[in-house]
Amino acid sequence: MRAVIVGAGPSGFYAADQLLTSGFEVDVLDALPRPFGLVRAGVAPDHPKIKPVTRVYEKTAAKPGFRFFGGIKLGENISRADLLDHYHVVLYALGTSDDNRLGIPGEDRPRSSAATDFVAWYNGHPDAADYKFDLSSRCAVVIGNGNVAIDVAACLCFTPTSSP
Repeated sequence: MRAVIVGAGPSGFYAADQLLTSGFEVDVLDALPRPFGLVRAGVAPDHPKIKPVTRVYEKTAAKPGFRFFGGIKLGENISRADLLDHYHVVLYALGTSDDNRLGIPGEDRPRSSAATDFVAWYNGHPDAADYKFDLSSRCAVVIGNGNVAIDVAACLCFTPTSSP
């Protein structure tokens, strides 16, 4: 039995481990060239203890029957129909690549940015290589109070020459 998981982040790797343990051979596809999703490209730089969780995923990847294919975009390089034709199980373990727009006045003004873009930029995500952020202001507004909002606020507190 063969399974394919679209998404090589934490949920994809935990699912892969369960499927491998259940006797499936597992292929994991991801749009990024390297696995681990937001653990690699979405954790704030001041959280270095979170990133070593990738060792757990590396153990999964080393199991017999596991294969990883990076740089594969669903709907662009491969279709849902292709996956259904070649696998017994198709599991979608992808997060969102888009931010939630608030629909409030000013959110599209210059120097107003989505957290998804800023997080991708400060983590060196390949899709954000050309992003530019003006960090010269002494004041910023972060809307939200979740982990990402706190991470963004913390990163904004450092000058471009300092490190967290």
